[in-house]
Amino acid sequence: MKKIMVTALLLGLTAALFAACHAEASEKTREGILLVAFGTSEPEARGAIDGVVEAVKKGFPGVEVRLAYTSNIIRRKILREEGLEIDSPLLALARMQDEGIRSVTVQSLHIIPGEEYDQLAEAAKGFRAIGGKYGFDRLAVGAPLLNSFEDYEKTIALLKKKYGRLAEDGGAVVFMGHGSDHHASSAYSRMQALFDREGLSFVMGVVEGFPGLDTVKGRLASMKPRRVTLVPFMVVAGDHARNDMADEEDPESWISELRGEGYDTRAVLQGLGDGKGLAELFIDHIREAGGGQ
Repeated sequence: MKKIMVTALLLGLTAALFAACHAEASEKTREGILLVAFGTSEPEARGAIDGVVEAVKKGFPGVEVRLAYTSNIIRRKILREEGLEIDSPLLALARMQDEGIRSVTVQSLHIIPGEEYDQLAEAAKGFRAIGGKYGFDRLAVGAPLLNSFEDYEKTIALLKKKYGRLAEDGGAVVFMGHGSDHHASSAYSRMQALFDREGLSFVMGVVEGFPGLDTVKGRLASMKPRRVTLVPFMVVAGDHARNDMADEEDPESWISELRGEGYDTRAVLQGLGDGKGLAELFIDHIREAGGGQ
């Protein structure tokens, strides 16, 4: 009887030890995806980002999906006006690590690998330098929308599907990107070159940097379209889209400027993230970075 009790006790201890080891192993292999956008303070525009988040959750069942904004100004404005707290990438990664998520793919939701992406990559590099129990077993960063040549081709295919008909029969579509003085802003000129190669009546312009509104006007003058549709080349139709692009009361907005040139101009207040298509491109980048494996 005594031997039976000892044997049962040993079996119980073995089972408990196995369960503890299994739990520890499970904790170490918990996987997460952190989606990182610039952000928007426009509540009605936030649905575009939320749509991408939901699509990623469906694409990676069982993986913890979180969201962070890189713009501290937007994060603080949302907290002040709505009482909604959205993490920065640093805070989101710290939370995930503290919760035992040891394998993380940080997926940029930016358009180009510009300054915001560079800073995100640097933050991830800093976390990778942390070893031991306060570090990650794996931490990778997925590329933004326009990185490889294939990304450009896929993005143009998406734009043709969504807006191609608006560029037919005397129409032209003008895309407004953010732009910057970062060298990666050359991506917008590359998009224009590919539009031209495919014979599309698409024009690319940016709010900051080149190609600006004057360049857009020059292209339209040579194209002579009967009507023009303005579309934000951004994940969300936020402040720039609503004010710099589509504000009919602002004489310096793009819609006012182009109407002043004599074009029948309308604006579409939908970001690239609205509807289907864009999320799949970001999901491809998550997989390329090793997420969901």
